[in-house]
Amino acid sequence: MRVLLVEDDAPVAAGIEAGLALSDFVVDTVTTLDGARGALSMIDYSAVVLDRRLPDGDGLTLLQQWRRAGIATPVLMLTAKDAVASRVEGLQGGADDYLIKPFDLDELTARIQALLRRAAGQVDHSLRHGSLALDPVARSVTIDGEPVALVRRELMLLEALMRARGRILSADQLKDRLYGIDDEVESNALNVHIYQLRRKLGRHVIETVRGVGYRLGGSQGDTPS
Repeated sequence: MRVLLVEDDAPVAAGIEAGLALSDFVVDTVTTLDGARGALSMIDYSAVVLDRRLPDGDGLTLLQQWRRAGIATPVLMLTAKDAVASRVEGLQGGADDYLIKPFDLDELTARIQALLRRAAGQVDHSLRHGSLALDPVARSVTIDGEPVALVRRELMLLEALMRARGRILSADQLKDRLYGIDDEVESNALNVHIYQLRRKLGRHVIETVRGVGYRLGGSQGDTPS
């Protein structure tokens, strides 16, 4: 999943990037409100981690603008303030969750994962599609309870498709979820990942919608080779 981090404190940003990367999040970092506006206008992020105090203004102001514009992307707000009134103001302004600095990176990751579950209407950790199950926290995949070994990008691709819940995702949308702004992406990289997932999980697990994109296929799929 791809996350937008809006944080101007370089050491804090570096720590968040490293912590989220351990759970296979792709993180794009900007340091200003203007940078955040531009990034969100170009990319469909799964979530935003937004600091309140930024060089060009209050992150809450930007969040309120997003909500008025109908942008429903889950937002976790960061702040150095610990007053109850400040947290209430942020939540009433459209934040989905609130975390006070300093914070534990494991808690930050867990809170983002919880936001994604709520956005997808999930109750438990696991994403399920027939006999296929993916645990985003443990970063594990099983078919009929049997573990299947996937590499990082394959796992991220499968998670993106499972979270889409049958919706078609274009090649560009999938690449957005797999790679950061600064990543170099080979032209056939997505096709390679799709091929490997089909080989490991069954050739019908991903359906190609010609000229449009990809979505999850039959709930069972073929027996993996």
